[in-house]
Amino acid sequence: MDDGTELREACGVFGCVAAGEWPAEVDVANVISLGLVGVQHRGQESAGIVTSDGDVTNAKFHSHKGMGLVSQVFKDDPLHKLKGNLGIGHTRYSTAGSSELTNCQPFVVETSHGLIAVAHNGELVNAGKLRKKVLAHGVGLSTQSDSELITQLMALTPKDGEPNGVDWPARFRHIMSETPAAYSLVVMHGDTLYAMRDPFGNRPLCTGKLIGQPLTLEKYESDSENEYGCDCEGWVVSSESCSFQAIGAKYYREILPGEIVAITNSGVRSLCVVPRPKGKDVSAFCIFEYVYFARADSIMEGQMVYTVRKRCGRHLALESDIKADLVSNVPESATPAAMGFAEQSGIPYVEVLTKNRYVGRTFIQPTKRLRQLGVAKKFGALADNFLGKKIILVDDSIVRGNTMGPIIRLLKNAGAKEVHIRVASPPIHNPCYMGINIPTRDELIANHKTPEQLADALGADSLVYLSVDGLVSAVSEGIQDLEEKKMGHCTACLTGNYPVELEW
Repeated sequence: MDDGTELREACGVFGCVAAGEWPAEVDVANVISLGLVGVQHRGQESAGIVTSDGDVTNAKFHSHKGMGLVSQVFKDDPLHKLKGNLGIGHTRYSTAGSSELTNCQPFVVETSHGLIAVAHNGELVNAGKLRKKVLAHGVGLSTQSDSELITQLMALTPKDGEPNGVDWPARFRHIMSETPAAYSLVVMHGDTLYAMRDPFGNRPLCTGKLIGQPLTLEKYESDSENEYGCDCEGWVVSSESCSFQAIGAKYYREILPGEIVAITNSGVRSLCVVPRPKGKDVSAFCIFEYVYFARADSIMEGQMVYTVRKRCGRHLALESDIKADLVSNVPESATPAAMGFAEQSGIPYVEVLTKNRYVGRTFIQPTKRLRQLGVAKKFGALADNFLGKKIILVDDSIVRGNTMGPIIRLLKNAGAKEVHIRVASPPIHNPCYMGINIPTRDELIANHKTPEQLADALGADSLVYLSVDGLVSAVSEGIQDLEEKKMGHCTACLTGNYPVELEW
């Protein structure tokens, strides 16, 4: 991406339930903290963990939250205070709600049926209407966060009551019928951790097993009531599967769009799959997870993100015939696309930039001279690799275009003969209202300049974006039974075609 601060995923969620007899031998809080580090790229403003002893009737919760990275929030070793047999965690970027401690998750609410804790990734498309509903019940809200709103909605007793006692899955189903997108949720109550995705599956969520011994995964049908059993030390839920390896967990499967899953110390059950609104037959997973947000080693829709990004590069090469001496990339998320471009075009892949990993996102620029040298602080030119040569420089996306111009000047000043920009995603024209922080239409460079005009403004010799069809093809090629499973992708930021009606 031309500027790492331009597009931001909203949040990362993680949960863990210890298997077998409680009290657990598994250090649940430590597992969650390591899992959150694995999804740290999804949110870097705040982090939090809530654990529970798992008492069915009167569970005791332990919580620690704070501003900053996971390593900063838990640096004074508060994990030993987070006792429990199950727990959930969260890392956050603010979309709805400001960046401050009161908005840190997970949210905990005391209800007439005990404590519940909620961690949420996404943004509600009809938050205004739901906020009015909660306030009409006399419930006060302390933040502007959609996550607190969801938590309070769960705590409300249904209009018709619950004659057989509290029915949490019924409450979840009701919320999902009232707001179609966009959220992945982990909810903790009593001895159960619930995990669910919105009916469109816009935000990712998957399950895994903490492996205590060699295991054989039995066949599991998503709509069955069968549990998959206790041949492990516990179960985990995460926004991305990339967090599993570091905690000794094995990826099991994604939670389906609209699915509600219940996890206890005895196993995992799929409770139901809530259908999409009438007339909305196809799911709408965020296609930009593949382009930029997800970590390359994550598995989504049965395929590795790295492989999809490489296919994007291949499609880009097919769509943009150019003669050059070498293919390279803007470090680091564009590397797979650049390699795919090189393989398809037959032009060798060569590194031309090296990245300084110690320049933070909040680096202070106290003088005009230092501001002007911003790109030079981030990147160094490997001049011996491209002196007098024509470079194809692949990036994953261009948002405002603030950084690409200085990069091109850096390369040409270091001896590049030509620099041709190839972007492994289509131009971004529209904001996202489902959990991604995308600038306004007026701030998006693609709404003001054609590729030719942008190339001229940046000092590039040419600029070509991947087409929308090319991106969709690169993503879809690796998904089995795509049409049969009615799987689709949200391309709203590229096309303006939102999967749901937006309410203001």
